[in-house]
Amino acid sequence: MGVPVVAWWLTIAGIIGLILFDFFVHVRKAHVPTIGEAAVWSTIYVGIAVLFGVGLWLFGDSAMASEYFAGYVTEKALSVDNLFVFLVIMASFKVPRADQQKVLLFGIAFSLVARTGFIALGAALIDLFSWVFYMFGLILLVTAGNLVKPSGSEDRSADNFMIRVARKLVRTSDRYDGDKLFTVQDGKRVMTPMLLVMVAIGGTDLLFALDSIPAIFGLTQNVFLVFTATAFSLLGLRQLYFLIDGLLDRLVYLTYGLALILGFIGVKLVLHALHENNVPFINGGEPVKVAEISTGLSLLVIFGVLLVTVIASLTSRWGRAQNVIAQARRHARQYCEVENDPELRARIFAQLVAEEQQLHRLPEKYKARIREEEQLMSLLKWAHAQHAAASR
Repeated sequence: MGVPVVAWWLTIAGIIGLILFDFFVHVRKAHVPTIGEAAVWSTIYVGIAVLFGVGLWLFGDSAMASEYFAGYVTEKALSVDNLFVFLVIMASFKVPRADQQKVLLFGIAFSLVARTGFIALGAALIDLFSWVFYMFGLILLVTAGNLVKPSGSEDRSADNFMIRVARKLVRTSDRYDGDKLFTVQDGKRVMTPMLLVMVAIGGTDLLFALDSIPAIFGLTQNVFLVFTATAFSLLGLRQLYFLIDGLLDRLVYLTYGLALILGFIGVKLVLHALHENNVPFINGGEPVKVAEISTGLSLLVIFGVLLVTVIASLTSRWGRAQNVIAQARRHARQYCEVENDPELRARIFAQLVAEEQQLHRLPEKYKARIREEEQLMSLLKWAHAQHAAASR
């Protein structure tokens, strides 16, 4: 079904308006959002995405709505997984908690622009070359295999090509100056770490797009649905980050669930490519009679896998242990290396003490599985030493 030009322009205007609203109302003044604030706005953005899908059902048809929801849920799940990497990046650059909102909003805006370009490129390739479905399917199958490798979670790094180039080309300071991108140091204008971390977020998101765009094209080839599902999955990601920050490390099986979903969509793409085949060395260039996976089944599989993954993660003892260890490590680093506000430091230390008590009660077998246990204990001792010194 074709989409009127006016619908395109209204949708694009609405998305740009939401991003500008987010900046001027929430991000312009640096602050740490409360759980309540993050929950309310996360719900609002999810509600907007759902209402858009309902509108597609009413003014389009059920097939469009089903494809949109399948794409939205998949892209949202991939975005949540990306938040793990954002955590690593901001911890590596020691971004103050109050300034993380601005970094995330930049990442979302950059991601939207970059993925729009990838969507246009993907649509053009599909129109010109039917074999692109084979390539997209292969990308997703390889990605799914990499996600389940034991080293997959260890390879997440804040250092990438764009960061190395930025460090060489631009003079960089070692300290933040609020949320400013440039500051004056020794009488010279230099780049702050804030700009570097934005470059890191943007550069990393380009790599994420290589997985997410083939995945969404595997569920629908309607460019309007691809664009809107991608855009609405990114909107509200900043609020979601602060809402589920404490749960991210608890979702220990999310990576495996995403691997299963990407593998499933990869197979779906390959089957579709075979059904539309015109590649000379496959079946003589003739279509192959194979069963195709319907959108309804795709939606059911995606929802089912994510539901099982989240429930398994939240109810597992390993998930609870991982969560306590990761939170204690993060709060110790924040207290010792990042935050300077006395009131915020006091709250962080109180959280750290509570987590340390839980840490001491963990079974020994869980402690042994954490490679950084010795580093964690050193961080905890350092935090207590700093707190003792500040209390004198």
